[in-house]
Amino acid sequence: MTLLLIRDAIIFSSLMIMLSAGLTLTYMTTKVPNFAHGDFATLNVYLSLALVRLLNINPYLSTVSAFMLGGLAALILYLAVLKPLMDRGANYVILMIATIAYDMILISLINIFADYLNRVHKLITRLFQLKGFDIEIFGQPGLFVIAPILAFVMITSLYFFLNKTKFGIAMRAAIENPSLAEIVGININLMYAVSWFISGGLAGVVGALMPLYMTCNPDLGIRLLISIFAASILGGLSNIYGALVGGAVIGLAEVLGTGYLSMTLGPWVVPYRPVIPLIIMMLTLLLVPKGLAGVDWKRFIKKVG
Repeated sequence: MTLLLIRDAIIFSSLMIMLSAGLTLTYMTTKVPNFAHGDFATLNVYLSLALVRLLNINPYLSTVSAFMLGGLAALILYLAVLKPLMDRGANYVILMIATIAYDMILISLINIFADYLNRVHKLITRLFQLKGFDIEIFGQPGLFVIAPILAFVMITSLYFFLNKTKFGIAMRAAIENPSLAEIVGININLMYAVSWFISGGLAGVVGALMPLYMTCNPDLGIRLLISIFAASILGGLSNIYGALVGGAVIGLAEVLGTGYLSMTLGPWVVPYRPVIPLIIMMLTLLLVPKGLAGVDWKRFIKKVG
């Protein structure tokens, strides 16, 4: 196992932690799997490309605008699509289909923007990377240092926001028991809207950094979706902190597992990388349907010991 592979695994795990935490947050509010979550990130892959190539802005500086764009895309989905449907009593199947439809619209917009950048500004917008624009820190790619720090800062900030601020505590109450929260005067709709904005913002930040890590294309969101869902399901779809563990495990398993298999069996296995998170997702649903957060660890350790 090479140090390069371990470095890639740490970067991907850090990005996956932010993505899975966002998906879990939206599931906890509306109880619907959001199939558009991956493309909140892809939107910002192309925002980052435009800012870097046209305005010479470093990808790290674009994370603020990426948070806002990702958050806005998620907020529109909640306010313009999901909330009206929920008010009409739509079940989770209809809501899930609505997120797929919204995702198709996002993919179309991303392709249109990619075509515009290609035709008008002569930029390469398919199968591109921006690794050449990364900075070096101690002789290593900046993303190797910044991605874990960013994931830690964002998740720590989210923890303090949800547990130490009045607004965050109200949001937790709205998520965990909306009926009771509404009785005590908490604006449920506002809390859900903010949680969707934060969720999209987290995905947006990941999208801004993704071209520094891997080859990007308009279908990146769909490819990422398998890993994101696997991470959230492994962590427990109703536990934001479980999503952090799930993101780390899926990220490490996917990169290290693919690397080990390609060294053992040959490079032909690399295109089958999504099989690893799919297997983990399947085993999770079969063995621990509530994810790692639903396991009684004290009882498990006592039984094993």
